[in-house]
Amino acid sequence: MRLNEHFKEKLDEALSAVLPVTIIVLILSVLLVPMEIGTMALFIVGAILLMVGMGLFALGADMAMLVLGDGVGVQLSRSSKLWLVILLSFTMGFIITISEPDLTVLAAQVPSIPSMTLILTIAIGVGIFLVVAILRILFRVDLNLLLIVSYAAIFLLSTKVPTNLLAVAFDSGGVTTGPITVPFIMAMGLGLASIRSDKNAADDSFGLVALCSVGPILAVMLLGIFGHGSEHIVDSVVIPHIDTTRQLAWHFIYSLPHFAEEVFMAFAPLLGVFTIFEYVTRRFKRRELIRMIIGFAYTYFGLVLFLTGVNVGFISVGHLVGFSLAKLNPLLLIIISMIIAYFMVAAEPAVHVLNKQVEEISEGAISRSMMLQTLSLGVAVSIGLSMLRVVTGISIYWLLVPGYLIAVLMTFFVPKIFVGIAFDSGGVASGPMATTFLLPLSIGACEALGGNVMIDAFGTVAMVAMTPLIAIQIMGLVFTYRLKQAGVAPEIPAVVLEGDDDIITIEDDDIVLISEGDDGSDF
Repeated sequence: MRLNEHFKEKLDEALSAVLPVTIIVLILSVLLVPMEIGTMALFIVGAILLMVGMGLFALGADMAMLVLGDGVGVQLSRSSKLWLVILLSFTMGFIITISEPDLTVLAAQVPSIPSMTLILTIAIGVGIFLVVAILRILFRVDLNLLLIVSYAAIFLLSTKVPTNLLAVAFDSGGVTTGPITVPFIMAMGLGLASIRSDKNAADDSFGLVALCSVGPILAVMLLGIFGHGSEHIVDSVVIPHIDTTRQLAWHFIYSLPHFAEEVFMAFAPLLGVFTIFEYVTRRFKRRELIRMIIGFAYTYFGLVLFLTGVNVGFISVGHLVGFSLAKLNPLLLIIISMIIAYFMVAAEPAVHVLNKQVEEISEGAISRSMMLQTLSLGVAVSIGLSMLRVVTGISIYWLLVPGYLIAVLMTFFVPKIFVGIAFDSGGVASGPMATTFLLPLSIGACEALGGNVMIDAFGTVAMVAMTPLIAIQIMGLVFTYRLKQAGVAPEIPAVVLEGDDDIITIEDDDIVLISEGDDGSDF
């Protein structure tokens, strides 16, 4: 009964996330962007599948993905063999990235690089930087330092990258941190930090997603520099013609096995890691194992429904909306795109995972609604800037370079825990909804205005990944300021990690974790 109630709760969350976007598109179809009944039916059925899929995925992530990631993180942090930690970290990063559905969606839309070449390159980048992220936690290296070095390397390399691959390289950093990667990697971060008793443990539990987003950008840039990435024309989106309900049903039924196979191929390596991990460590009890297996099943079926819904029902509608609005009025395109983006953030599965983790680590002091509102505003601004770029042809350099520079400079003034959350949120916000609706929206608008799709439309996902870095850090500054203005000692309630009584407080403009042992003494 409790499981049914939990699923109902997740379904309600999914409904509240998907319904606003569905209503906006319905209104647009009546007032500004006339659509065939068949096209709208595809969208509505896709939205229903998306909603049910999100509910199942969220339930499964709670039951399996988060538990496994936390367990792996704890075991890695206890290992005395550094070479084993490095090998396992790279392997898991590589495998999980190949498993990421977002990456497949992006690779299919990039004509200038073979899909498998792009996927393997990005997977290597994530594997290397997951190693860096884990070693950072184990050796307590400052996240700010690594971010500064990483983004300096990115912008130095970007001057050598072919123009038609620059935006794709930045986009790749966003799509790799999607619904499979984020729950696992974020839980690993919490597991790695949970057995530490120093004051920076809570701060260091975030930041893995941020660093794993850097690896793909550098990897694709190097791929472009060493001769890959020729000029190709992006294939135009074909909107299927639907006359009957039977055609509508068969359109989804025909696509379902493809996505079922795609998700199965994604899950097989992950289940292999789970099986080997449990065989070696014997970490989970029999009841926990059964619950996790059920959770993996929920996650699998949820992702199959989700990907079928967004790929079949959303890509063509996103392209059509972008094309029609651009033809109608470029200013209207910018405004309506921002409104759609604001509500669409809530439909990203990984966003809810991040928000839940943040709320739990802060014991409700940083609420899910606070996180969601801030992310929504940040992504709305990013899509507004992306559409401005499509309309005017402004180089992505003029937006990303100042944006990342501001984000990095802010890290010196924002409490460390918010820095990790902010840079994690950039990868989380740029998930399957960004690649299957917002990117086609940009491509459609670019085609309508006669722009270069590879240069002007690609980069939308990169923009979605960039603005939350600034938005969440602003939230951190406001949060800290309000606590101090309240006239009481600013304190975030206790957080329990691995059975210890831990307290997060703000000291000298920084949020820190203070642990108490069983005897009440501070470590």
